[in-house]
Amino acid sequence: MSAAPLPEVTPLTEPYWNGLAEGRLLHQRCSVCLHAWLPAREECPRCLAANPGWVQSAGTGRLISWVVYRQPLHAYFADRVPYTVAVIELAEGPRLIGSLSGDNPAIEAPVRFRPVDVEGFAVASFALVTD
Repeated sequence: MSAAPLPEVTPLTEPYWNGLAEGRLLHQRCSVCLHAWLPAREECPRCLAANPGWVQSAGTGRLISWVVYRQPLHAYFADRVPYTVAVIELAEGPRLIGSLSGDNPAIEAPVRFRPVDVEGFAVASFALVTD
């Protein structure tokens, strides 16, 4: 089996990955205009203020789009197909890509964050809310 394709952790993204390792989903927020976003940047994408802060997400959001992979894009995923990858909009506004679990996804469906361990590395994953 092939090794998992793990992300590169940089000083800029380290708070995000550390949060996931602790079971928390973090995003950046501007202290000037209060805009929230992912992925990490050194300045606010709305007003260009420097030194944004990291805040914890409630871990809830909605499904924007998804795709079901039936052919693995990397050898590591060969025995995991089919798998679903989704674009999620968090309740706080940022959008991110993560895996999705649950049956019958639909646009705008509510989702809940649940970190998943991939070879000792926590990554963002989401589950459809069914209750």
